[in-house]
Amino acid sequence: MSDVRHILGISGGKDSAALSIYLKQRYPQMKIEYYNSDTGCELAETEVLIDRLSAYLGSIKRLRAAEGSPEPTPFEHFLKTMGGFLPSVQQRWCTKKMKLEEFERYVGNDYAVSYVGIRGDEDRDGYISTKPNIQAVFPFRRNIWSIDVINKVLSNDNIDKLVLLYSRLCPKEKHDEVMPMVQKPITRQFYYSKKLNSLLDMGVSLFNHVVFEFLKDTDYPVGRLSEEEFPLLDNEEVLVKDDIFRILRESGVGVPDYYEEIPFEVDGKTGTYCRSRSGCYFCFFQQRIEWVWLLEQHPDLYAKAMEFEKDGYTWVQGETLAELALPERVKQIKLDVIKKQSAAKAKNKSTNLVDLFDDEVMCSNCFI
Repeated sequence: MSDVRHILGISGGKDSAALSIYLKQRYPQMKIEYYNSDTGCELAETEVLIDRLSAYLGSIKRLRAAEGSPEPTPFEHFLKTMGGFLPSVQQRWCTKKMKLEEFERYVGNDYAVSYVGIRGDEDRDGYISTKPNIQAVFPFRRNIWSIDVINKVLSNDNIDKLVLLYSRLCPKEKHDEVMPMVQKPITRQFYYSKKLNSLLDMGVSLFNHVVFEFLKDTDYPVGRLSEEEFPLLDNEEVLVKDDIFRILRESGVGVPDYYEEIPFEVDGKTGTYCRSRSGCYFCFFQQRIEWVWLLEQHPDLYAKAMEFEKDGYTWVQGETLAELALPERVKQIKLDVIKKQSAAKAKNKSTNLVDLFDDEVMCSNCFI
């Protein structure tokens, strides 16, 4: 038994919730620690999901930054220390202070594998800790390894080692096909992603076993595990958005209520809105229609978010929440969404905001 911890962060969103269920169902032998970063600013719908998941999984550790602060929430504590400077896409101190630092404090100096719910239909990487004792793994993707691992394994400096590992692990009948690609160096024309996808095409499980053996000579936490302790190597499933909703529904945990489409009407035209992501109620990654959803579905939280806008700091670039809440502005935002949904419908695409906006602007740390 190794000294490596298996850890999975529950954000309150669909992807991390589905990942926790998926791993528990598929690999019940894994001893995974589940945690949630409690910002004190989550929607009630999010808290309901976390409670359901806690009952399903057994327990979820609640991490809360700024314990002992006289401020009512961790966010208000750090907002005060920042002099009222609101977080933004460019200055995401909220993620750093309330989530990442608290997670790394929770892990401490222990070796840990952090399982991240980025889907197979997303083209992005999630949080990769700068601490060498924490390693991110992405079970929903075809390539489960983080970009730093891939860059190290496929580096031209390590071709000889890669050749040795493939020579040992690759079935003999595939040598003639696989080995030329293994030996091919990275160039400006043949870059990392091309070599990665070529090797994955020749066998995902084979590639995973090669990387796993490669890591045994490194300080990466996975390198300290046995194959029994890390059973993902032969899993070639790639899970996408539809799979996520299916897992949530079939498990009985259910989909968070904030994904439920609510109809609205403007000038005889109809549209729907909901929230496309989890996160704090004032999250600056929200689209304007999501702010309208908050205004109409949780007016108390909208008013609270307005109170934080002081000294020229706003949640939405170029617009205060007071301006966004004006009737004519709300009407225009809704009309814009109706137009976008109509265009999507004409192309036989989904009109749900989860599909329209989910992958346009995404925080790679908060929603995993």
